Order: sequence, then structure tokens, then C-alpha cells
Amino acid sequence: MIMKINLNQRLSTGQEIAIEIGCGGKRRDVSFITIDRVDLDNVDIVADVEQGLGFLPDGCVDRVVCRSVLEHIDNFEGLLREMLRVLKPDGRAEIFVPHFSNPYYYSDYTHKRFFGLYTFYYFVEPEMQLRRKVPVFYTDLRLEICSLKLVFRTPFWISRQLRKWFGVLVNSSRWMQEFYELHLFNIVPCDGIEVVFKKATCKEHKQ
Repeated sequence: MIMKINLNQRLSTGQEIAIEIGCGGKRRDVSFITIDRVDLDNVDIVADVEQGLGFLPDGCVDRVVCRSVLEHIDNFEGLLREMLRVLKPDGRAEIFVPHFSNPYYYSDYTHKRFFGLYTFYYFVEPEMQLRRKVPVFYTDLRLEICSLKLVFRTPFWISRQLRKWFGVLVNSSRWMQEFYELHLFNIVPCDGIEVVFKKATCKEHKQ
């Protein structure tokens, strides 16, 4: 690990702490603490997040941003657990992952896992799940989903306009999201999933 900033000083300022995991070559916000395994100029902490976020104490982060990273991770559940550990009780994690129907997903040989509408619900209590319930006995890890959106994007202008309005329809209700994933994903592929979650509110499931 390489620490390029005075982390203790940043954490002690009393200001909002936001981290970006897997920032790559772009810093989205100058206020973020950036983390990546590759030593690039804009990276504040060079670390392999497969090994966790041990350099951060419990409950010190207000906001975690992680975009197009989790599909590259072997230890997916472990990194989720670490995100929840470092989040404050009212903190939020903002995640983007590619949807399994995204045709571009298969071009990147470094991608290791798929994501669908239900993936993050495997960490949610049954009473908070969608119409189709998924098992929760695989893990004791629990989170609370604040929002989940299916994203429809394309580099082609004409289809981008059509997909934009299709996305509005699909995300108009949770029922529509489930209907889309079962019946329509192979007709109009989904680019990805944007999900915001926090620590589960039940005391027995706080991480």
C-alpha cells in the first residue's frame, strides 16, 4: 500500500468524508479520497481493495462511490462488507455495475461476474425485497437499498433518445423493473445498474 495523503488529518477535520474506490485515471471530485490498485497521479491511496479497506477505521466515511469496479472483483462480498464497515450510520454507498444483458460487458476480459436486478437483494431482508424473493441464508451481510435504477445508455444518438424514455418507463415502478428483467432484457439490453445502499437499520444486522 502507498499512502499519498495524510489520512488521519483528513479524517479529523470534521468535514464530510467521501471515498472513491477504483477511481482509475479520473478524479470525479477534488474532495474525494481516491483509492486504486494502480499508482496513477490522481490516486491518493494505492491499495488492493480485494484485501479490504483496513487502512480506514470503522464508521468514518459519509459517502462511498464505486463505479464500474465490482465486476472486476473476486472478493465481492468481502468488499461489500468493508464498505458497510467504514460507512457512518447515515452514510451512503453509490454503486454502478454493468447489467448482464449489456453486450459490451463481454468485451472486457477482466470482468469476473454478472449483475442483475436481484443481485443486491441477496443482502436484504425478505420483507424489503421485490415481488420475487431471493435467498438470504448465503450470508449474514445485510444492507438497506435506498434506490435502484436500471440504466439504459448507448453511444449512438438516435437509439439513446429512445432508450432514455424506455428507461423512464422501466424505472417507473419496482413491478416494471421485474417485468423488464424477466421479459424484455433480450429485446432492449440494459447498460447497467445504479444502486444506493446504507447499513441495515436492524441492530442485529448492522455491520
